Amino acid sequence: MRTTFFITLFLSIFCFPVFCQPTLSIREAVEIALKNNYDVKLSANAVAIAKENLTYGNAGMFPIVTGNFNQTNNRQNSTQTQQNGEVRSLDNAKNNNMTYGVSLGWTIFDGLGMFSRYDTFKELHKQGEVALKSTILQRVSDVITTYYYIVEQQNLLAAIDSSIVISKERLKTAENRFTIGKASRLEVLNVQVNLNADESRRLRQMETIANLKTTLNSLLVRELNTPFVVINEVLIDEGLVLENLLEQASHHNPDLLFISMSKRIAELDLKTVKANRYPTVRLNAGYNFSESESSLGFVAKSNSRGLNYGVTASVNIFDGFNQRRNERIAKLRIENVNLQMEQQAVFIESAMTQAYQSYLTNIALSQMEEKNEAIARQNMNITMDKFKIGSISAVEFRDAQENYLNSIIRLNAAKLQAKLSELQLKELVGQIDFYQ
Repeated sequence: MRTTFFITLFLSIFCFPVFCQPTLSIREAVEIALKNNYDVKLSANAVAIAKENLTYGNAGMFPIVTGNFNQTNNRQNSTQTQQNGEVRSLDNAKNNNMTYGVSLGWTIFDGLGMFSRYDTFKELHKQGEVALKSTILQRVSDVITTYYYIVEQQNLLAAIDSSIVISKERLKTAENRFTIGKASRLEVLNVQVNLNADESRRLRQMETIANLKTTLNSLLVRELNTPFVVINEVLIDEGLVLENLLEQASHHNPDLLFISMSKRIAELDLKTVKANRYPTVRLNAGYNFSESESSLGFVAKSNSRGLNYGVTASVNIFDGFNQRRNERIAKLRIENVNLQMEQQAVFIESAMTQAYQSYLTNIALSQMEEKNEAIARQNMNITMDKFKIGSISAVEFRDAQENYLNSIIRLNAAKLQAKLSELQLKELVGQIDFYQ
């Protein structure tokens, strides 16, 4: 009967308003974040830019066709002395020249630099996709972390609500005992003070949850006061193995992939620089129209049109040793990227080893706190029965009540830390999954 009373009172007072709010699952939260988050959109646009740059024309493989038009007009007072001594002069002499046509230029060989540039654009596109994946992982991690913080605080609020129900029952019992002369007024006042403290704690807890919900709505890029409730169940993957995680991280960690592509880009840059040692061969062609008029001269008007074509070749013979300097710099960049790869691999292994140890510890703590919570709940029930018959004091009852509440707090904290450790490991691997 007591249990039924507590459940009914708890649902009627505290849970009914929650049912009016939509439930937000982790999957829904992640989908909303990926759709709306600004960082994800910016990274996606960066990938789109890299894709637009991935063209043969941008690498210099295609010919360039240009349309040309030029017209000049002038008026001059001219005086000309011919070979035979004759002098000719004219004021406001008009001279007009107009040229138009189409020209084509095509670099057919540049030391294979155009191919290394195209491969560089491909790697930059892949690198952009990896950067987008890294951004998505970070935002998903932020959303899930904030979500489970809300779960923890929501569960704590439920525990405080249960404590308030118990305190109200204590107050009713204390008042009944005072009425029949088995308790002093001081005991009733102490119980009232405890109840007020519980209700004050509840207000603070509601503020904490409201602020966390605002943070989550901000991550989802939607109205900050959008109401929702979370699913309070915390699912922990307890089957992670460190060796498997390290192996997966070597293939999927975004930072490692990004640096690996940076190495490839540095190698291609070296090829591009070395291409300058070879001659550049360029085909040129054009078809032009030309027309000119002259008020004073041997030819009053002329027209011409025709095709011109040819080939040009150039080779760098000496440029002040800049070629050698550029090649040395390119080689040093490759060496730096190799060092970064080794550094990042050591960092990831160290971070995953530490995170895995925290993961094992937090799982063990959560299992132990589950047992402690069961013991504290049993102790709370026994204490309540004793308090009703007057065999223990209000202070002893409050101690049992606080112990029960603290056991719930520790259990929620242990579950949260275990989940966050799991999340950190999967983020380092580069593969975060989510439930619900």
